[in-house]
Amino acid sequence: MPAARPLSPDPRAPTLEPRPPPLIRNILSVGGLTLVSRALGFLRDILTAALLGAGPVADAFFVAFRLPNHFRALFAEGAFNAAFVPLFSGTLVQEGHAAAKRFAEDVMALLVVAQGVLLVAVMAAMPGFITVFAPGFSDEPEKFELAVLFTRITFPYLLLISLVSLYGGVLNSLGRFGAAAAAPVLLNLCLIASLLAAAPLAPTVGHALSWGVFAAGVAQFLFLAGAVRRAGMGLRLRLPRMTAGVRRFLTVLGPAALGAGLTQINLFADTIIASMLPTGAVSYLYYADRLNQLPLGVIGIAIGTVLLPEMARRIKSGDERGAVESQNRAVELSLTLTLPAAAAFLVAGLPILSVLFQHGRFGAEDAAAAAATLQAYALGLPAFVVIRSLVTGFHARHDTATPVRVALAATVVNVAVKLALMGPLAQVGLAVGTSLSAWVNAGLLAWLLHRRGLFTADARLRRNLPRMALAAAGMAAALWALRSPLSPWLHGGALWERVGALALLCVAGLVVYGALAFGLGLVRRSDLGRLLRRDRGTKPPVSPPPVSPPPSP
Repeated sequence: MPAARPLSPDPRAPTLEPRPPPLIRNILSVGGLTLVSRALGFLRDILTAALLGAGPVADAFFVAFRLPNHFRALFAEGAFNAAFVPLFSGTLVQEGHAAAKRFAEDVMALLVVAQGVLLVAVMAAMPGFITVFAPGFSDEPEKFELAVLFTRITFPYLLLISLVSLYGGVLNSLGRFGAAAAAPVLLNLCLIASLLAAAPLAPTVGHALSWGVFAAGVAQFLFLAGAVRRAGMGLRLRLPRMTAGVRRFLTVLGPAALGAGLTQINLFADTIIASMLPTGAVSYLYYADRLNQLPLGVIGIAIGTVLLPEMARRIKSGDERGAVESQNRAVELSLTLTLPAAAAFLVAGLPILSVLFQHGRFGAEDAAAAAATLQAYALGLPAFVVIRSLVTGFHARHDTATPVRVALAATVVNVAVKLALMGPLAQVGLAVGTSLSAWVNAGLLAWLLHRRGLFTADARLRRNLPRMALAAAGMAAALWALRSPLSPWLHGGALWERVGALALLCVAGLVVYGALAFGLGLVRRSDLGRLLRRDRGTKPPVSPPPVSPPPSP
């Protein structure tokens, strides 16, 4: 059977290099599914705030939930995707379906062994593990014991979700973005079910939520495994082999893991320092970050998910100009959608937090503390989203070392600012450090890309930047003007009145921003028309195997 013919590097050869699906449409598709997940996440957090509050059980659960997610970002989504997706996409384009599948199976074998060893080690040394990552809990024995127990329940989630990340990378490289984007919905559904069904039967709400995290890992794993199999890329677990592809993967993974580790130091610093602050600080950071993660997840993660395989394909086929064009449009879309979100959090953070979470055991003082934290996070939100687009410019070219150096500089800034501000500003100071370090990171990444000739803001991006800022400022002014007349309903009415007032505030902000975006020429009718038109000739950029080609996305 002849080997699959490599694709021509000439981008004008349409029979050998099918055009990939439209970038913006894929981003909005992933973002839409992520928005559904985040909406369910808010429902989950509203229930959590009402049933769990911000006391010692809540602090223990949030640490137990955060720790496997820290390691997930370190070993799975961040470093793993940065190394795996470009290599898998390149193998798919140049060597075909069978070679790409075998490469994915070899990487999966390595991942299972590494994660298994880590899981056994952490489970055996859990009290010491909690002492290291939440040292402030040692002064409160009850909270410490709960954190140990909850983390023992949640930590296996790391192995399951790492495999989910591998399956998601395979699907994204095949041009199938829906299943991986929909998987987080299962996490929120499992946690909501644990709150409504299991919490009344468990010793505490924290116990129920911890088991809900474990169940979510199982559900996501099974869902993505089925999606990969239906895509014609069903993976079998093999014995680990040190092949040339695996060695190349490890070479790229090393710097990426170090960079992800530095990023996680920023997050670990929040957990460690917040554990030394008065009870409630961990919870305030959690609730504020959950709201801040809405635009970051819907916009930033969606853009990074679609842009990495898109740029990797273009670069592999010799279309550097197209890769830079894709990155410009990704940065433009990032800021167009993120600046109004940041402005809304700065101006209306307290009404939003109050209406969403001020119920049951989560009182007015808790809402005010979480809102101040959200405002500090909002200062860095545009930078966080743009980082996703900028770092892809390095990862798509298999350069995972440069972002490490940038992350190191940002980490030094982050930790220094946190330590300086934790005394006077408590958890708000931690959020300020996070935001400031994000701007340092984004600025250095953009400068290095430009200096190397890998990225230059094109005329369209330069023209639209001031228009974005003006439209966001106009929306912020409108929200500020509406806060006062709506205040009696936002803060003192019945629940349905508060929700209605918040909905009116949000809709008014969206209408003002949309009107300004059209009025200033930031968005044109022709742009919407191109976005909505279907491209029926689009196919996934895959060299199909001789027998059974992979299905279209």
